[in-house]
Amino acid sequence: MKRSGFRPYLGTTFLIGLGFFTMGLMDSLYEIFVPLFLDDYVASRGLIGLIMTLDNGFALFLIPVFSHLSDTTRSRIGRRMPYILVTLPLSAIFFGAVPFSAEASLLALIVVLFLLNAAKQPARGPVVALMPDTIPGEFRSEANGVINTMGAIAAIVGTVALAPLTELSIVLPIIGDTRRKLPFLIAALLVVVATILLFVFVKERQRAETTDEASEPLLTSLRKIVGDADKSAVWVLLAIFFWFLGYQGLLPFVSLYTRDVLGLPEGLVGLSAGMAGAAFVIFAIPSGFVAHRIGRKRLIRISLVAVVALTSVLFFHEPFVEQFGLSRTVSVAIFWSILFVFGIFWGAIVTNSFPMLWQMATFSNMGIYTGLYYFSSQAAAIIAPPIAGSIIDLAGYRSSFLYCAVCLAIAFLCMGLVRSGEPPVNEPTSHSNVG
Repeated sequence: MKRSGFRPYLGTTFLIGLGFFTMGLMDSLYEIFVPLFLDDYVASRGLIGLIMTLDNGFALFLIPVFSHLSDTTRSRIGRRMPYILVTLPLSAIFFGAVPFSAEASLLALIVVLFLLNAAKQPARGPVVALMPDTIPGEFRSEANGVINTMGAIAAIVGTVALAPLTELSIVLPIIGDTRRKLPFLIAALLVVVATILLFVFVKERQRAETTDEASEPLLTSLRKIVGDADKSAVWVLLAIFFWFLGYQGLLPFVSLYTRDVLGLPEGLVGLSAGMAGAAFVIFAIPSGFVAHRIGRKRLIRISLVAVVALTSVLFFHEPFVEQFGLSRTVSVAIFWSILFVFGIFWGAIVTNSFPMLWQMATFSNMGIYTGLYYFSSQAAAIIAPPIAGSIIDLAGYRSSFLYCAVCLAIAFLCMGLVRSGEPPVNEPTSHSNVG
């Protein structure tokens, strides 16, 4: 039976997006406040950047492994859900414990961050792979736009709604002084609620049990990808590596730049990342439809040109403000405006890169392609913060913007060599496998 258009899949996509929402909520608060917690104990920005790669180190290995395991799992509740139901609640527990450990000692903070990432990263691959399991390839850009919008909404909830609560100081039973704690505790509760809703309303069992495709061994799939005459998957993965090498080198230090250079209090530093998140929410879904019309590759390359230009402009933000003697209000407004526009084009890149890889996959190895995406992005995220942090130590915060621009420019060149990843023009939109 054929189903026309993306609309019939919107409800399922939204429900799957609840899992992505939990990731966006935790990630945004993690990126904003963990560097600030570490700054209480560590003076070197390079060392802070190194510690911030802890989550990426776990992700580099755990996401591909658990994505592949979920490919091969068969259970009464599906192949992805068993992993989700264990790892997300554990993530909520350890996430809520982060500010308490930061109050205790550096060692306690690092231990809790270790446990948090050991629980959270295995959830990421199975959560994300739910979408291509259930949505035909023709509509995955639109669906990924919806899911990324929910992740961006979570980032806004974290940066705009929850982050300012870090300044609220109330003494409560068990919790004690709420300063720096409330955002993490509220986020942990929302993770649990979202997990329950995901389990109740997303039923993946029928799809997993009725497919005729056998799961491929991990090494077999990897050999196929690398050995294929069409190297498009390899070039997409390299592009992903380089644009995340730039983005992840910039993101951990935006909160410190906002506080130390722009002079905003800690409770407002999250608004900088929130500007990009707000743009992501508004334009992620439209970018999926635009990609459907002009092509995923073309839209990604256009967006890469734009973000290279914007990060280059940010390199001149501080001297521009000093040269013209602009007030803090005006300088912050300019900075946030640039980040908002950055978020528009960054959302187009992220929304459409995953569907390009999924288009090259089959149902049997969808998790492997999902894992490879995260392997590339997390490998970059491991390398980027200590590099960017060390550059900042040597040349100041401005240098991180230039570093980001160079990495994004290399990603643009890699995308020029991609030859596939677009859905066939007359692709059937049935609920059978569409690779």
